[in-house]
Amino acid sequence: MSLALLSLAALCWGAASPEPTIQCSSENGPSPEWKVHHALTPGDLRELRVEPVKTRVAPEEHSLLMNISWILRADASILMLKATKICVTSKNNFQTYSCVRCNYTEAFQSQTRPSGGKWMFSYIGFPVELNTVYFVGAHNIPSANINEDGPSWSANFTSPGCLDHIMKYKKKCIEAGSLWDPNITACKKNEKMVEVNFTTSPLGDRYMALIQSNAVLGFSTVWKNKLTRTSVVIPVTGESEGAVVQLVPYFRTCGHDCIRHKGTVMLCPKTGFHNTLDNNRRVLGGWLPLLLAALLVATWVLMVGIYLLWRHERIKKTSFPDTTLLPPIKVLVVYPSEICFQHTVCYFTEFLQNHCRSEVILEKWQKKKIAEMGPVQWLTTQKKAADKVIFLLSNDVNTTCDGTCGRSKGSPRENSQDLFPLAFNLFCSDLRSQTRLHKYMVVCFKDADTKDDYSALNACPKYHLMKDTTAFCKELLHIKENVSSEKRS
Repeated sequence: MSLALLSLAALCWGAASPEPTIQCSSENGPSPEWKVHHALTPGDLRELRVEPVKTRVAPEEHSLLMNISWILRADASILMLKATKICVTSKNNFQTYSCVRCNYTEAFQSQTRPSGGKWMFSYIGFPVELNTVYFVGAHNIPSANINEDGPSWSANFTSPGCLDHIMKYKKKCIEAGSLWDPNITACKKNEKMVEVNFTTSPLGDRYMALIQSNAVLGFSTVWKNKLTRTSVVIPVTGESEGAVVQLVPYFRTCGHDCIRHKGTVMLCPKTGFHNTLDNNRRVLGGWLPLLLAALLVATWVLMVGIYLLWRHERIKKTSFPDTTLLPPIKVLVVYPSEICFQHTVCYFTEFLQNHCRSEVILEKWQKKKIAEMGPVQWLTTQKKAADKVIFLLSNDVNTTCDGTCGRSKGSPRENSQDLFPLAFNLFCSDLRSQTRLHKYMVVCFKDADTKDDYSALNACPKYHLMKDTTAFCKELLHIKENVSSEKRS
């Protein structure tokens, strides 16, 4: 009885005390706590990650910032933790250094979240420039005392150039032609002429088109200052079929160092119009009677088919006047990063779409939206829109998945955002609501068990495919019937 009362008191205390959040501000100098001697200080971080994110600052302009996320180590020293300080040093043409201090709004009462997950926070800031090396360091406050080795964590991040799928939206890259698609087509007219077609850009007024093989076979300059499709015939001095067409733009902001585009010279289609016309007339004269007979037969078959189809639809409407098709449901599928995407997630998605008539939401298909909204905002929005949230688990971790799975022999794993811990935290926030808890399901292949970090998922209904396929589909069918009844009402 006393043990039960203590457990109830602990739950009430966890529900009453708010969880800590962060408030970040600039702090380039030493922290005030460094000047005071502390008997006990917190340990270092458990993990530190850095990745670029795109934010809109104007209708046609984007800003690229660092998304710095960190996980606190689950030990007793977390009770002394007050803040985490993050400093970024960049090395390019000149070196910059800046820091932010993220204070925790509440004192930590436990080593992990009340739901069982680790404490994880993130800060979006520090602008990202092109082709720059960044050194990101972080340490907890109060920091170590003077003449003591202080725990810290660091990570390196190198920003890509204008050809990167995120960096190309930077203003400097747009002005250098990162979003310009000239759509180059080139064909060999004869042994001495190549015709090149491409779309010009309003960013500049001069272009050079070069035909290259082992050497430059020919070139020509085009002057255009607006968006239009243009064509140029270039004299060549050698065999041009299969040669490379290089288009060199000269824009106002980048001059001779703008982004270049390439194409390949193909054979031009032959235009023997008169000979082809005569041949067609002779063939048509010989086959005309047969064509007319075939046309009559096809017309008769078409009319019979239309009549049979009309009769079939009339009988079906008479027999089943009240049949209605249930609307599809939205299913958000989240999965750990170690699951093979092609061999497990894609097969499960096909099963939902083909056999359970479900509309599936996967983070793999919405990377652009995640980059624009941020992972937490995107996941919260999708959870509200979905009728079911499925945690997909598997113990079948193959090391020989193909390239579409994100892994292959001897190649590094694809560096992507793992949304499973974030989805698990959202689930834990709904544990106290029985109405919200009905939205979650756990599906696993073979006999996969939830890890200790995610043991709270045991509160959800769990299905093993393909053993529990019938029960799983009945659960989704129950959701479809509820959605249909709500729309009718």
